[in-house]
Amino acid sequence: MSAADQIIVQIQTSKGLCVSPAWLNNFLSSSTQRNIPASALTKTALFRVLASDFRESLSRNSTSVLPNDVYDPNIRERRLQGPIPVQILDIEDIGASLWSQVEAIERVERGESIRGREIVRTINVGEDAEAAENNGTGATGNTNSSGTSGSGAHRLTLQDSAGTKVVAIEMQRIEGLTLDKLSIGAKFLLRGVIVARGMLLLDPGCATLLGGKIEALDKPWKDGRKARLLEKISAMEAEETTSNSVRSR
Repeated sequence: MSAADQIIVQIQTSKGLCVSPAWLNNFLSSSTQRNIPASALTKTALFRVLASDFRESLSRNSTSVLPNDVYDPNIRERRLQGPIPVQILDIEDIGASLWSQVEAIERVERGESIRGREIVRTINVGEDAEAAENNGTGATGNTNSSGTSGSGAHRLTLQDSAGTKVVAIEMQRIEGLTLDKLSIGAKFLLRGVIVARGMLLLDPGCATLLGGKIEALDKPWKDGRKARLLEKISAMEAEETTSNSVRSR
């Protein structure tokens, strides 16, 4: 068995991911490291896969991708056996109000966090500020770069290796699924997931978080999160104004 075949088998066995031979051969040919142990090479390949776009790095078949009509609201309920690897394109904390999330982001921008009923300064000038920024926490360890504890529940937009997108809802708490810990492009492996009215219902029994991120998607998403929240608030206020105007006639 070739080195490429060994890596494919090991990643599929350990993580349930079927790596594309073409992608892996390109990875191996571009690697500057030589004569390294196969185990180390496999770990490096897995890291690169989790940091990649699944549409480029994975092979796919009928059971490893979402149905083309997965988002059809006319289908009451069905179960997808999988395993189906997907990547996160968007995540929303639907357990907190939009304004509270904006305020949390602004506290981080000011270098503050909340401890009990107190507002605590968490970032100092100079080296302390740089360290706090790099660690994603302040002096008290209560803040994070997302501006929220991200306790959920969460609504996610997921994408499979064929490019099909679907909305998913966290029905039960999934470890690691928080705005402060998760990156855009992070990967899930779905097994036996239920789809109800075009929406995936996630719980720890059907969704395994693999980690990873897509750098080109993650930074713009984080940088634009406050603007998106404010846009939603404005849209909701405009809709409410219109509704009140119609009722008053």
